[in-house]
Amino acid sequence: MRILIAAAGSRGDVAPYTGLGAALGRAGHDVTLATTDAFASLVRDAGPAFRSLPADPRGRGAVTGRRELMRSAAAFIDELGQGFADAMAEGTDLLLLSATTAPLGWHLAEATGTPSLGVYLQPTAPTGDFPPVVTGARSLGRLPNRLAGRFALRMTDRLYEQAVARLRRRLGLPPLSAARTRRRQERADWPVLHGFSTALVPRPSDWRPGLRVAGTWWPHHGAAERLPGRVEDFLSAGPPPVLIGFGSMAAGHGERLSDIAVRALRGAGLRGILQTGSAGLDADGDDVLTVGDVPHALLFPRLAAVVHHAGAGTTAAALRAGVPAVPVPVTADQPFWAGRLAALGAATGPIPFRSLTAERLADALDRAVRRQTYARAAATAARHMAAEDGAGHVLKAVGELSGG
Repeated sequence: MRILIAAAGSRGDVAPYTGLGAALGRAGHDVTLATTDAFASLVRDAGPAFRSLPADPRGRGAVTGRRELMRSAAAFIDELGQGFADAMAEGTDLLLLSATTAPLGWHLAEATGTPSLGVYLQPTAPTGDFPPVVTGARSLGRLPNRLAGRFALRMTDRLYEQAVARLRRRLGLPPLSAARTRRRQERADWPVLHGFSTALVPRPSDWRPGLRVAGTWWPHHGAAERLPGRVEDFLSAGPPPVLIGFGSMAAGHGERLSDIAVRALRGAGLRGILQTGSAGLDADGDDVLTVGDVPHALLFPRLAAVVHHAGAGTTAAALRAGVPAVPVPVTADQPFWAGRLAALGAATGPIPFRSLTAERLADALDRAVRRQTYARAAATAARHMAAEDGAGHVLKAVGELSGG
């Protein structure tokens, strides 16, 4: 089949689809991954063809508050929607849509008669099991959780309203609101596969039948890929270090975070690797090394612990490696994943980004590294994840849609 995967957002919102796209390609499908230009090389290196989506996710890492996040998301969606129709070429047999692109992709599917399948990285459907993942709220019980989940969907519909209206006009479709479109998809039991592990989020029993948990889709990295020589040298020069990084979050906080990181590492008597990321972390010494992008799958298993922002991808990568974590969530779904890690026993209690200090981080690192209960819980989760086949579930679903 000629498959178009559409995904947009930060690196963590896109990288898992490179591995999924590569797996679909190996199975004989003709795969194109449509995303923003910032990730063109990431896509091409994995094997799928690249197609540009017209939006720029850069700068979103500076967002730390919920109100700022909503404004940033609305602007991003508006930009994305303006040229979304251009991403779909004639002859596409199947659309795979991320949670970000689905509310736009549904209209392309309607206009062209192309089948579509959801491939989400977060649970977005209301459930009594937990509150909406983007709110960072604590569970208030089953009924309040479901009500909050429905309210979160209504807020999402509002974010997409203008972009949907313009897209439908361009496609020659009659007016239909974002909310009515979503409800139509739900009534049709539109299938969605979720790319996270049941170790972190077991499938809620109150979800409709078409919502399934597939297992994690891992970012692609080549079989010949290796860690840089300076990283290997640092790893060999002493006991396993701690990685500290905030991914695409915390832009503009580099100097403060670098100082906190170094003081915390030395306070806990640990060596460390700082990952530059959007924050711009930077500090070097005999006991600290600064790096750029390195493959999590190669580095994480050789660490004592990982301090991270609790994005979905980094959360899964740390668990897969069987290493404990100290989550420092910044915004959006990160408090949800941080809480899931802590509930598993594979991480210390989350330290909210705005409350991060060298003293709190040093204390958490000391516990994460020296109390073996965290490492044992992470290792148990890693064994669970190793038995899952996230990409295989998608391949099976694609086969069912194609009649294979």
